[in-house]
Amino acid sequence: MSWLPRSPKARRRLWVVAAAAPILALAVGLSLWAMNDSVTYFFSPSEVTAEKAPAGRNIRLGGLVEAGSVQRHGADVSFSVTDNAASTRVVFHGDLPDLFREGQGIVAQGAFLPDRTFKAEQVLAKHDETYMPREVADRLKEKGEWRPESSSATVGSSSL
Repeated sequence: MSWLPRSPKARRRLWVVAAAAPILALAVGLSLWAMNDSVTYFFSPSEVTAEKAPAGRNIRLGGLVEAGSVQRHGADVSFSVTDNAASTRVVFHGDLPDLFREGQGIVAQGAFLPDRTFKAEQVLAKHDETYMPREVADRLKEKGEWRPESSSATVGSSSL
């Protein structure tokens, strides 16, 4: 007794499924592999290590701009981002958002240089007085550093 169905119609269906399944699996696998390069992970300064965020890998770094750390050199700006447990030096070339200032929450997208300085391609600042990116707020809450000024503090969505 064979494992194939007796009906010729059912056999044809089985062969079509058997032929289509590997092609579909290959398409899904290639799609997932291609999307792996476009994934941008979020880290706080105390979480970034050489293993988690190697030099050249595109990530998002979020935290608070450290007081007294902003230095401007023409179009280049350097500052430190902190989560009150660790700090990371950030270098950015271009115009910063109008709401960028010391002590405020930001998210910088870019990559680490070999000397572990973060080279930002984009800097996003909070949009109003009570907004903080959800990832930054979660990290600060985990560290016990979350102190909203009022009970009406708004935590934004992670769609930055």
